[in-house]
Amino acid sequence: MYTWLVLLTLSLTHGYGMCENRTKNLRNNIVMVMSDAFDGRLTFEPGSKVVQLPYINYIRQLGTVFLNAYTNSPICCPSRAAMWSGRYVHLTESWNNYKCLDQNATTWMDLLQKNGYHTRSFGKLDYTSGSHSVSNRVEAWTRDVPFLLRQEGRPVTDLVGDESAMRVMTKDWNTTDTATQWIHRMAASLSEPFALYLGLNLPHPYVTDSLGPNAGGSTFRTSPYWLKKVMPELISIPKWLPFSNMHPVDYYSTFTKNCSGNFTEEEVRKIRTFYYAMCAETDAMLGQVISALRDTGLLNSTMLLFTSDHGDLAMEHRQFYKMSMFEGSSHVPLLVMGPGVRSGLQLSRPVSSVDVYPTVLETAGIAVPGGLSGHSLLPLLSRSAARPGWSHPGWAMSEYHGCNANASIYMLREGRWKYITYADGLSVPPQLFDLKTDKDELHNVASKFPYVCRHLDKVLRTAVDYPKVSQAVQLYNKQEFAAWRKSLGGNYTQVIASLRWHIDWQEDVENNERAIDNWLRNSGQHDYCTGVP
Repeated sequence: MYTWLVLLTLSLTHGYGMCENRTKNLRNNIVMVMSDAFDGRLTFEPGSKVVQLPYINYIRQLGTVFLNAYTNSPICCPSRAAMWSGRYVHLTESWNNYKCLDQNATTWMDLLQKNGYHTRSFGKLDYTSGSHSVSNRVEAWTRDVPFLLRQEGRPVTDLVGDESAMRVMTKDWNTTDTATQWIHRMAASLSEPFALYLGLNLPHPYVTDSLGPNAGGSTFRTSPYWLKKVMPELISIPKWLPFSNMHPVDYYSTFTKNCSGNFTEEEVRKIRTFYYAMCAETDAMLGQVISALRDTGLLNSTMLLFTSDHGDLAMEHRQFYKMSMFEGSSHVPLLVMGPGVRSGLQLSRPVSSVDVYPTVLETAGIAVPGGLSGHSLLPLLSRSAARPGWSHPGWAMSEYHGCNANASIYMLREGRWKYITYADGLSVPPQLFDLKTDKDELHNVASKFPYVCRHLDKVLRTAVDYPKVSQAVQLYNKQEFAAWRKSLGGNYTQVIASLRWHIDWQEDVENNERAIDNWLRNSGQHDYCTGVP
């Protein structure tokens, strides 16, 4: 009922398709709202029933939703690098949160500006090299070292405020206020079309302050106001495989994310409930943008996109956070509404974040440069007939080379199948999931359908020579770590012992240091299964 009241208010009071187009030319304005860690499965049924997301539902009703949109790398900076550059992360060597695009990389926003658009960006960008904590980058560099250390805080919840507390994530709200003020004060009076980007931190978990300055984000924080938007009776408790049945890389992820201990069903339910409430708060910020466009008469002349850099597992597969190819981590929202976009359309074709770049450019009538990994989605969205020569491969590819996974991971989604392979394709067993019959991804059927694996592996290799890429990442990790260690001089022992893994590190300092020394000396292939029970 709440969702339909929002739709009725927006449609009747300032009706989409009825508001005045104040833009003085035929090119559409472009607005992108990009969240952080938003599970794409919440943007359509049945996931959309778990939590009230009225503004996402509004876009879905009046625009198009992609049912199978994937990040090109399930971690913040590399994913954003792919979206902004339109190129797969192995092509830009965006290996981890520290190593991404150069500062002078050409983004689609740059091309819009060069072609007459007034451009503004607000909030989280995070696609260039040099950011994130020292601990985060060291954990990525040393992922091949055969030790097993907890790197994250145990996931916890934090209830703040009362039933009137709407603005929990004040940083995001302040950024949203700034962006919508700009729409009201500047965008409505521009003579040229504009492109606006708003980057949000929610629903990414908050930093756990009690764990010190190096802590990662393991606190799910919300208020009673947002908890009321969640349907508790619809929250599922995910099934977990026993440790002995877990894939070795998944076990490594579970352990390093500090999720290998005991969790009660109530703890898991609470984490998931709080995460969904954080998604509801994110939706409200999106709604503020929609309202600003509506109030200024710009909604009808603006293409609006909502997406995310990755999702959050929210305790599925005994993990939180991202860094995984499981659906909760890799499946992202992608919804589009605007002039010429078909209403109420749900597209099942697998797409990915690199498709945003050519889609935006084609929307603006700008020639799409060569060398991109993505394909324009406009022919799928548009009410017009597809242009001659347009094609889309019909599959989506993702890769991961960062922390909390002790091998490079590659995923291909085509039709009902999700194929995941690792490293050189030989030293670590692959995984294959039939998402039509196994939506929870609990049954690896790679050995049952070897011919499907061979087909999907062949398709994957048309996009990436993944054994070669994995080798390049291994070399990069060693070189970067060796240079970092050398830069510390006599402080190395103290610094490495003080990173996020400090509790486990202190249990066996000598063996941990020896393991790193042996890793740096060893030029051979690492045994990725080390440490698995």
